[in-house]
Amino acid sequence: MENPLSVNRLAWKLLEKLCENPELYGVKIEKTGSGATIVDAGIAVKGGFQAGKIITEICMGGCGKAQIACRRYGELELPSIFVYTDYPIVATLGSQYAGWQIKENDYFAIGSGPARALALKPRDIYEKIGYRDNFDKAVVVLETDKDPPEKLLERFVNDCHVKFENLAVILTPTASVAGATQVSGRIVETGIHKLDRLGLNPNVIIYAWGCAPIPPTHPKFVQAMARTNDAILYGGIACYLVEYEDEEELKEIVEKAPSKASKDYGRPFKEIFKEVNYDFYKIDPNLFAPATIIVNNIKTGNTFQRGEINAEALRESFGFKNP
Repeated sequence: MENPLSVNRLAWKLLEKLCENPELYGVKIEKTGSGATIVDAGIAVKGGFQAGKIITEICMGGCGKAQIACRRYGELELPSIFVYTDYPIVATLGSQYAGWQIKENDYFAIGSGPARALALKPRDIYEKIGYRDNFDKAVVVLETDKDPPEKLLERFVNDCHVKFENLAVILTPTASVAGATQVSGRIVETGIHKLDRLGLNPNVIIYAWGCAPIPPTHPKFVQAMARTNDAILYGGIACYLVEYEDEEELKEIVEKAPSKASKDYGRPFKEIFKEVNYDFYKIDPNLFAPATIIVNNIKTGNTFQRGEINAEALRESFGFKNP
């Protein structure tokens, strides 16, 4: 399980950059009574694209880079986030994956980021990828619009085996620009999860890049969350460079990898979510994937691409109105 990369060490450097320039990033930095650092990236403050960009890189444990630019989707011009990494498994499954379900009394949040690699949440993923972190500082990112209770901070400290003063919690509401940006920045991670579900061993993925639109913000959480899902399902592109022996098998996996493989494909996520009474676990898991998947087998030089951008679905989801 030894790996020289420490996602928390690398992410902490980015956190320091964020904390040194709160006005630039539109965030608010607070210290709790116990000494933990809380970064508000959009609850009571502005947040924004720059905050979303650096939080995306923090989520990836400092093992990936993000850039924001304009991209065309059919007739739509949308800000888009491009991410790339030379350590895709550590960056995504080892850090960025939102796999820490947080519940503390009536407080709920989704936890992601490098702190997971200290707490080993969930443990089976770290066993599969053969990675764990060993560092005396921890950074956790919460998708939430509420400050975490002190009891939750105690849990983080205990689970990550760090002191309160070495714990940082970044809060990113989905209905904020920073929140929407960092969710779209999970494009590579989303594709890896789909490929894993289809039987591709994630450890064969050597490099990766991806791009997804950053949706227009919406003040209501469910609408905002639906748009961030649609951004990936209908506008996301993810590319993986792999070392794979059985190319026919690889071709079959890629065939089933895009979101188009789902029976629910083509409908706005808010409709699908409502239909299952807002229970994520009742949604067809095949839906959760980029619109387009590209896989380059570096053993043979052959590349397979499946799926397509669905600009009409993006237009409907993102609330574009004809003049």
